[in-house]
Amino acid sequence: MADHKVICWDCGAEVDDPYVNTCPKCNGLLTVKMDLEPVKEMRPQDLRKEKIGVWRYAPFMPVDPSHKVSIQEGGTPLYRTDGLAKEVGVSEVHVKFEGLNPTGSFKDRGMTIGVSHAKELGAKVVGCASTGNTSASLAAYAAKANIKCAVFLPSGKVAAGKLAQALFYGAKVLSVDGNFDDALNLALKMADEKKIYLLNSINPYRPEGQKSVLFEIMDQLNYDVPDRIILPVGNAANIWAVYKAIQELKEVGWIDKVPMLTGIQAEGSAPVAKAFSAGKKDFIPENKPETIATAIRIGNPISGRKALHAIYDTGGFSTTVTDEEIITAQRLLGRMEGVCVEPASAASVAGLRKLLSEGVIDRSERVVCICTGNGLKDPDIIMENSPSPVPCKNSVEDVERILGS
Repeated sequence: MADHKVICWDCGAEVDDPYVNTCPKCNGLLTVKMDLEPVKEMRPQDLRKEKIGVWRYAPFMPVDPSHKVSIQEGGTPLYRTDGLAKEVGVSEVHVKFEGLNPTGSFKDRGMTIGVSHAKELGAKVVGCASTGNTSASLAAYAAKANIKCAVFLPSGKVAAGKLAQALFYGAKVLSVDGNFDDALNLALKMADEKKIYLLNSINPYRPEGQKSVLFEIMDQLNYDVPDRIILPVGNAANIWAVYKAIQELKEVGWIDKVPMLTGIQAEGSAPVAKAFSAGKKDFIPENKPETIATAIRIGNPISGRKALHAIYDTGGFSTTVTDEEIITAQRLLGRMEGVCVEPASAASVAGLRKLLSEGVIDRSERVVCICTGNGLKDPDIIMENSPSPVPCKNSVEDVERILGS
């Protein structure tokens, strides 16, 4: 574990109460400042003694590995998707498929660090508000750590595949009357009263684990930095985590070029993209976010300002895609590359297609699309947008007729 401190991202004050989620002085967002001096003595290949995954990058992490709560998260494939690249008309596209994490989404990266830190603190109950993936992940890691888990869900707004996971792993699942922001406010009140250790992305330790996706991408590309990395943006912690990892790799001298970070939001839930298009550094929350992509249906993203900073500072971009564009991209990825992602994940590929057509992305670029979750998380959407099984007689002739058509 590298030495570190928790500081306010807004005013720079150091914060030493592990249960506070915002700065006691200015109510600003918190972040972890790592002491990376020891890492400067290392080379990337020194870390390869460990199997690829989140804990390979322990020297960049603020948790002692002796408290590790792990289900072998990370180490997800980085597919070179030449069929997709040819279809959309760009020189090189890789897809980082986070749907092959233990609970089927990128959230496991943050939870292994977050729950390990909770164990380090001796926390008795962990909790989160969630539109699905966070709750599934926290429930699994809490089970592994033998810590009680409370999950606050917005009523009626969670995909069945994700709800099933949270219930399966044994969490207390509370269906809160209201939307995601209402559920989060209730969880925050519980955390303020120190009744739970909150592991939403407002917790500064969660994004530390999520940084590892960028470390892995660089590792898998042998530190040949891509021109652009495209991510779906919901609560916005992931794009911030990727940005933070880029800064840390620059600090230790392992990269000297920065990829353009590009954040994609669904049209009906797009406070960050709207702020970017207006040239603003802060966003206006949306009271009634709506999109088929439930994982990014968030109107008041906790890390929205951090996301905007990440996009501006890397010369990146942010835009919106329609639900129809999301479904088209989801199907394209399945039928061209054999990769099954949930709708929110497909937003990155939908954004790639749109920004190429608009000339924002140059066709000579090397691009990585991060696809954050598995398609089986939300099977209803897949079924609704796929053809029905074809009725077939029990005869070879009828099979040939159907295949011929």
